[in-house]
Amino acid sequence: METQLDPMKDDLPLMANTSYMLVKHYILDLDVDFKSKVIEGVIVLFFETGSRYRKTSSTGKDDCQSQFDETCKMRASEPCHIPVTNMSACSFKTEYNDFTVCGKGEEDTSDKNGNYSNEEQASGISSSKDCCDIENHGNKDFLLVLDCCDLSVLKVEEVDVAAVSGIEKFTRSAKLTDVSKELENLRNQIIHELVTLPADRWKEQLYYFTRCSQAPGCGELLFTTGTWSLEIKKSGIQTPTDFPHAIRIWYKTKPEGRSVTWTTDQSGRPCVYTMGSPINNRALFPCQEPPVALSTWQASVRTAAGFVVLMSGENSAEPVQLQEGILSWYYYVTMPMPASTFTIAVGCWQEVKKQSFTAAIETNTEFSLPSSQASFRWHEEICAHVEYPCRFQNPAARLQAVIPYRVFAPWCLIEHCKECLLHLIPQCLSAAYTTLGTHPFSRLDVLIVPSNFSSLGMASPHIIFLSQSVLPGGSHLCGTRLCHEIAHAWFGLAIGARDWTEEWISEGFATFLEDIFWARAQQLSHDEVKGQQELKALLRWRRLRDEVQNSEEELQVLRPKKESTGELSESGASVIKHGLKAEKIFMQVHYLKGYFLLRSLARTIGEASYLASLRKFVHKFHGQLVLSQDFLCMLLEDIPEQKESGLTVESIFQNWLDTSGIPKPLLEEGETWKECQLVQQVSGEVTKWIQTNQRIRKSGKKKRKRDEVIFQKLLPDQLVLLLESLLEEKTLCPRILQCLEKTYQLREQDAEVRHRWCELVVKHKYVPGYGDVEKFLREDQAMGVYLYGELMVNEDAKQQELAHKCFAAAREHMDASSAKVVAEMLF
Repeated sequence: METQLDPMKDDLPLMANTSYMLVKHYILDLDVDFKSKVIEGVIVLFFETGSRYRKTSSTGKDDCQSQFDETCKMRASEPCHIPVTNMSACSFKTEYNDFTVCGKGEEDTSDKNGNYSNEEQASGISSSKDCCDIENHGNKDFLLVLDCCDLSVLKVEEVDVAAVSGIEKFTRSAKLTDVSKELENLRNQIIHELVTLPADRWKEQLYYFTRCSQAPGCGELLFTTGTWSLEIKKSGIQTPTDFPHAIRIWYKTKPEGRSVTWTTDQSGRPCVYTMGSPINNRALFPCQEPPVALSTWQASVRTAAGFVVLMSGENSAEPVQLQEGILSWYYYVTMPMPASTFTIAVGCWQEVKKQSFTAAIETNTEFSLPSSQASFRWHEEICAHVEYPCRFQNPAARLQAVIPYRVFAPWCLIEHCKECLLHLIPQCLSAAYTTLGTHPFSRLDVLIVPSNFSSLGMASPHIIFLSQSVLPGGSHLCGTRLCHEIAHAWFGLAIGARDWTEEWISEGFATFLEDIFWARAQQLSHDEVKGQQELKALLRWRRLRDEVQNSEEELQVLRPKKESTGELSESGASVIKHGLKAEKIFMQVHYLKGYFLLRSLARTIGEASYLASLRKFVHKFHGQLVLSQDFLCMLLEDIPEQKESGLTVESIFQNWLDTSGIPKPLLEEGETWKECQLVQQVSGEVTKWIQTNQRIRKSGKKKRKRDEVIFQKLLPDQLVLLLESLLEEKTLCPRILQCLEKTYQLREQDAEVRHRWCELVVKHKYVPGYGDVEKFLREDQAMGVYLYGELMVNEDAKQQELAHKCFAAAREHMDASSAKVVAEMLF
């Protein structure tokens, strides 16, 4: 199957056969060991029979079996499948050399069930028997496929949930009256009753999930691991309906596993955090990665005292001491979400305590209502998602402008967080609420992650990771990035993309909304908002233009699968196109083109109407997965007159989402932002600098007479534009660069400004600035990758030595994708 699902080396396979079995709940019970750099423990998965098989089950078991046999035949003809001969002679080796078998009085049939050969295991290619194995008598065994990579799986077993005391209440349902009380059916029916409990019984549901996860095993299951998958079967079980619906897996992560990063924080203390990309969580726990596998989870994590465990969870966990020196942290989530959104960070973090003025801001904003009161009418509608305790139906949550929040950081950054970050959070949360209404999540932790974190931020349920790069240089970069990550609570988490190749649905919306939120958080006037947003649009236009010129065309398409977007294979598996391509992680095309599409729609429709449509979209689709057309169809239905102007879903696909390069409508708009007053102001300053540079070069070293030039104070985004404009100059003399740095105190500015300053230093071989470049590459790794390339391009010995020196110092802890891209530049 992997051969088919991974036709190009840069596509990420999602292997899980979700059409047959669907995880509804995970329970993790883990130990974090910093000495061995391993997370070890047990995960229990609770399943429902998948949609493809459930649809046929009403026709009776015989019909189901024939339907399932047909499916197996179809899959057997797929080109990826490997013919297996002499099945009874095959041996099966896992990493631990133990193809485990069922116990509890069941026959050991492992030697006659067609177990996989060593060659299949060694090749890293999944078995040809994706949903069935061929036995000697012609029957077929169902094969459960989970997404798994870089894990050592030790044992898999069925869980005897029927042994839990008090579980009888889940066997008395009317649904069970015609069901045989045969034990296997009984266990699966108990799980069915448990996962389908109504939302108002969520506490009871979590309680019984926990009890079931602690129940004894009732037989080990056969399993093997491939490059991307864990495959499990039970001898003689031929359908997903009969397959165990609660299984327990013992496993260990590997220190090099790509879902977790073991490193040290800025204070030199060990820590570990999950990456979220490029392979999501499959190297943290065996799971179902396709977005359709929306699940809830509980997790208990044990680690040495002194460490704090932060996680995606609705509760602010309080540690419990299990024994001397060992603490346990427990979190849970009741809103079903993809397993990829699960996040964990363990380190010696310290909480940044709120100050009195921060509390005052929260009090003042607590009951500010969304700008459109009319948006509340959607609250009265029944939610369209699967049942869970939804905040959109909770009257108190609907009035909560600022959800409870905490900030964590290494001790050496506590003061920075107090100065730069703490007071911004309630302002940004309140601005988001004013724009979109009810916060989808009940609380928020913000963590300043280690310097090797590969981006400026990442949002997960109930927790945001922020790079240390957002802290220096005032509130602008910190505020805009915080707004971006807060926007993901709605777009990316509460509303997810049904196909992960449509990243623009998450990143385009967050980029567009960060401007709206940040303007409201600053309480700017209409003219100030317009000026700032046009300046920002010009900067993003320039970035998009450069990216389009310097990247592969196929990576510039926002809907690379076009008409087949959202389609799955028979089993429910799929691929993320270019998901493993290292350079794609550093591209912003899906942020920028998505942003410009949404900005164009807002200008066409009018911002007030557009934001009202966004609120309607949030209320209609929260808790669900969407494709581009879900949003575009709803928007155009709301604004029927737009169809007359030729604005259709098809035209938007054609102009914006399905083609590479800069969209045609955007080409016409690019010049308009240059008329903005903030941009004009920068143009005037650029002219002054160029004239001063020419004057100094003409006067030479002998003439020291200087005409005093008055330079205006500029906003951070204006400074970025100024430095980008000066980068286009062929030559700037050292005195100009020195003056430039002193005039704007560039070393004290935010990371976006300092990045452009470093580019100027590199371009003009300004040796006094090399220390700034070295500092940037060390402390701002989320943004520094591009600078390595600049240092190498000039073919200057000092600069190349600097690049190699910085890379050697950072490589051990550098993010794997960053390290790969930089190594290709340097060697």
